[in-house]
Amino acid sequence: MSPVIETEEHQDLRSAVAALGKRYGRDYAVRTVAEGKHPSALWSEAGRLGYLGVSLPEEYGGGGGGIAELSIVLEELGAAGSPLLMLVVSPAICGTVISRFGTERQKRSWLPGIADGTRLMAFGITEPDAGSNSHRITTTARRDGTDWLLTGRKVFVSGVDMADAVLIVGRTEDARTGTLKPCLFIVPTDAEGFRRHPIDMEINAAEKQFELVLDDVRLPADALVGDENAGLLQLFAGLNPERIMTAAFAIGMGRHALGKAVAYARDRTVWKAPIGAHQAIAHPLAQAHIELELARLMMQKAAHLCDAGDDTGAGEAANMAKYAAAEACVKAVDQAVHTLGGNGLTREFGLASLITAARVARIAPVSREMILNYVSHQTLGLPKSY
Repeated sequence: MSPVIETEEHQDLRSAVAALGKRYGRDYAVRTVAEGKHPSALWSEAGRLGYLGVSLPEEYGGGGGGIAELSIVLEELGAAGSPLLMLVVSPAICGTVISRFGTERQKRSWLPGIADGTRLMAFGITEPDAGSNSHRITTTARRDGTDWLLTGRKVFVSGVDMADAVLIVGRTEDARTGTLKPCLFIVPTDAEGFRRHPIDMEINAAEKQFELVLDDVRLPADALVGDENAGLLQLFAGLNPERIMTAAFAIGMGRHALGKAVAYARDRTVWKAPIGAHQAIAHPLAQAHIELELARLMMQKAAHLCDAGDDTGAGEAANMAKYAAAEACVKAVDQAVHTLGGNGLTREFGLASLITAARVARIAPVSREMILNYVSHQTLGLPKSY
């Protein structure tokens, strides 16, 4: 069977998660934000049902699947109107990195809790002065006996107030060359010298954004994930799932908006026929559906390559999937709002808030311009522009 055609197991998973999402729906997500709460009820139930851990190894409490399965979970929750952003972070990025490169102690300490939803891990890579240029990261770890001392700043770290620890991308000095190289550290959120500050965001989301200040945070030797000399390999092993899951987030949101618009266009009658009978309404909605379906195919390809261990092939496909899904999502949301006209801006229909939310997929975790840089340089072999 072709890797882009879903198996019966995948279809069953999709149906089961869709049923869970339907029980919560958009109203739950909106109410959670309005009350300033976390989506704890949905997160906990998804964990109990095994959906948070589908991509993690069975021996550590997971489902033994991969990012293909986890992307289905996020897409279907998003299509129901209740996406869980931290699925991108805790199981997809952190769970993948620890599964592949963590010590046995790290795996046993973290993976079962990540899988059942009782523990959550955030991810910190972006810095105020580095942006998309991860080579400019200045958060530095230096040895102090057998311990590490970690110092630096991170911004736009999602869900720190919900997290037990943050997987921090820092740099250590190569003893032979003196150059700095990337490394990953598990940093408990209650560690001395660890401070968080909420970032005042205009976008409404249950998952808040934070700036972190790390002031000589003392970490034991086993806080380092994987080989000190293979940090870049380990980092990219987490970034491919991040891009794939961002695509799932965008496709789910686009499907939710499109579904609302199609239902409205079927029933709304202003002249003699429902507005959906007019091609000016119907064709843009059909185009949005096509573009979302095409984006999903690339996402499925990326997930297949990622789960097969082809990090290079997955890197190209994951970037393309994230780009395609973000563009399709923004267009679907925009067209949905236009289809409803003034109703598209009311709280009753809940589409207006998606106008800003949809743009997140264009910006994070990497901008569409940086993806175009990646494809032009890595795929097409054109000269590097930066």
